[in-house]
Amino acid sequence: MSERLPASAHRGAAPSWSASRPRRPARAGKAASVLLALALCSLLSSCTQVRYIAQAGLGQISMAWRTESLEDAVGDARRPWRTRALLREVPHIKRFGERHGLTPTGNYRTYVELDRPAAVWVVSACEPLRFRSKTWSFPIVGTVPYVGWFDLEDAKAFAAPLKAAGWDVDVRGAGAYSTLGWLEDPVLSTMISSGDEALGDLANVVLHESLHATLYVKGQTRLNESLASFVGDELTKVYLDERVGPFSAEKTAYMRDQERREARVRALHDAYVRLNRLYASPASDAEKRAEKAAVLARLEEEIGARRPLNNAALVQFRVYNSGTSELRALLATCGGSWPRFLGALRRLENHRFSSTQENVGRVVEPLIRAGCR
Repeated sequence: MSERLPASAHRGAAPSWSASRPRRPARAGKAASVLLALALCSLLSSCTQVRYIAQAGLGQISMAWRTESLEDAVGDARRPWRTRALLREVPHIKRFGERHGLTPTGNYRTYVELDRPAAVWVVSACEPLRFRSKTWSFPIVGTVPYVGWFDLEDAKAFAAPLKAAGWDVDVRGAGAYSTLGWLEDPVLSTMISSGDEALGDLANVVLHESLHATLYVKGQTRLNESLASFVGDELTKVYLDERVGPFSAEKTAYMRDQERREARVRALHDAYVRLNRLYASPASDAEKRAEKAAVLARLEEEIGARRPLNNAALVQFRVYNSGTSELRALLATCGGSWPRFLGALRRLENHRFSSTQENVGRVVEPLIRAGCR
């Protein structure tokens, strides 16, 4: 699942597709969504699990009813030319990813126009004086430290009792998500944004989510998301160089946006380290809470946070941004070859992990020592 809400635009010539072609809604996914939801519900044991999978199934059905082929979306002159120009790039992004080792799938052959600012709202929770996340367990995906809801009010309703129980709770919007190959994921309108970095953002999201369909280690969300973020970030730069050129407006805008993001990541990391040290100290709980509030207030001001930050927000940042130096070292060990890099990581699919959400760097280091083979 991508936490990025893209904000960008692809500058190019307005496409000249015919406006007379009718839309052909692609609804085959509806039956698959229903069957998947029913199959999963039969495996569940708690009311929370049933409620969550039920809303997921209904959300997928809603998506299916609104789906149209990407070809028709591109050819619909009623849609802004800029959106159509960006959608036209999706097949190129997919082929690029496949050339670099990502698994070919039926994803992103359809389009859904959403009437909301996010695809899903992600709820996470963490202990208030320790970076220990609450987790949920489901069939297929295993244990995860967040759950996504298609409706914001449902997400808030799910979050309310967690807050009442004393957890730090975070609710954030996400522009895209992956069904891990169980369904054919569409391109969503929430994956397209308004600035010159839009082409890079769109490529990043498609490549990020395509990584999930290529390699997924059950119960290791931190590894899965950090790997997807690394692959999406790095491959997008290569894609933009090939597609529009290293000095293009799209590449320049995307790199500026990445620099801002990296500065934000550094600030979040520094706050995490400081609070982690505070929580391990002999200070009283009252002292810890007071210092925590001061650290978070400074952080919110520094990064211009749009929502209050807490432990749940900081620990989720770690889920998406861990082990980068080790992953980069593994890529170098593989001679910069993405297929070899992903091949080395596939050894982890059969690895026995000692716990869920293991440290990404410690997991990757043995692969570096073993060499890329």
